[in-house]
Amino acid sequence: MAGTRNTIQRDLVLQAVMDLRNHPTPDEVYMHIRKKHPTISKGTVYRNLKILVDNGLLGKVEVPDSANRVDHILHPHYHIECRVCGGVFDMDMPDLSEEIKKHIRNSNGFDIEKHDLIFSGVCPECKEKRRKLKGELI
Repeated sequence: MAGTRNTIQRDLVLQAVMDLRNHPTPDEVYMHIRKKHPTISKGTVYRNLKILVDNGLLGKVEVPDSANRVDHILHPHYHIECRVCGGVFDMDMPDLSEEIKKHIRNSNGFDIEKHDLIFSGVCPECKEKRRKLKGELI
């Protein structure tokens, strides 16, 4: 982090994201830290999340119609949001960034600098809950 000094609070924020490992929202990071450090302010957590994202130590996942999330995985990958529980999960699939950029450049003339691809669906846990609920109703 060139030009940015490391702080105890920043270490706490980074560790919380690593501990949670589930693409937490800034509020979830704050609540996780507050369990052990009740005096930390929400502003401190948000400020340090921004610094960590700006310096490339965390990724930012922008979820349409939902709170932004932070990610501890920094290599290019895709996400899927469960439309039932709101959870955000990593997609286990090849990185298609170069193919997508090439296709758009060839068809529209744009040079793509960044893209986020977020799928929407229903996670296995929510699917199972629905299946059990439907079974109980029959």
